[in-house]
Amino acid sequence: MSQNQVTPPTVARDDIYMFPDESFTDRNVCVVTGGASGIGRATALAAAGNGLTVAATDVDEDGLVGTVERGEELDLEGSIESVPGDLTDDDDLEQVVEDAANLGDVKYLANVAGMQHIDPIDEFPMETYDRMHRLMLRAPLYLSKLCIPHFHETEDGEGCVGNMASVHGHYVTSDKVAYNVSKFGLRGLTQSIAAEGDGSIRAFSISTGYVKTPLVTAQLEDTAEQRGISVDEVIEDVMLGQSRVKEMMEPIDVANLFLLGFSDLGQHLDGGDLLFDGGMTLTYE
Repeated sequence: MSQNQVTPPTVARDDIYMFPDESFTDRNVCVVTGGASGIGRATALAAAGNGLTVAATDVDEDGLVGTVERGEELDLEGSIESVPGDLTDDDDLEQVVEDAANLGDVKYLANVAGMQHIDPIDEFPMETYDRMHRLMLRAPLYLSKLCIPHFHETEDGEGCVGNMASVHGHYVTSDKVAYNVSKFGLRGLTQSIAAEGDGSIRAFSISTGYVKTPLVTAQLEDTAEQRGISVDEVIEDVMLGQSRVKEMMEPIDVANLFLLGFSDLGQHLDGGDLLFDGGMTLTYE
């Protein structure tokens, strides 16, 4: 596999798995962070494809426009609304949820937004750590806090939070301390929501290996430089070396898992983690 084989693919209508769920209607709103690209865009499209109204948020307004336009091109049953915001700003987080509530009944939250920085701990810039923590851990907590009261006000008084974790929330690789800490923390947040939700407010996390997203392609050269190897070696040895499935997931594969977790099929998925890692973390040679 070479770098051009991890280019983020475009979501097609047939890629979206359809779930027969009475709650998947345009009355109910799914908030999706990181909605401008990658897994966030795919999740917005999958949610709208299943009939939900989607409040897609991201700091990248042009990217959000692209997500909305792609949804219109696919003529999805639900709609996607652009709700720009900076997830490191509390005022923006509050506005995002307020805007989402104006679209209907806020019932689902998909915390997808993320960023990456490659550096060893003794060289890791703390301002970057702080920003990653605010984006990838504090924002999901605050958004959950803001959304849960809306969940209680839905027709059945139920709601669900899905958190984008990672194999790095199970075990870690070097030079990614902020990412590793955030992903472990997201699993703790997931379980905390479940502990307090009494079964009506559920939460789950999704842990994948490497997915064909802009976040992954952007870190190829940095990882290669840090390890003194080629980009192709990063893909073959670092990203897929321990995986038994020698093919990266696509963003829509992950998006469909979010909708699975939100659906009735996820009724007993509460605090649990969907580990779709191709055998990366729980097998060995």
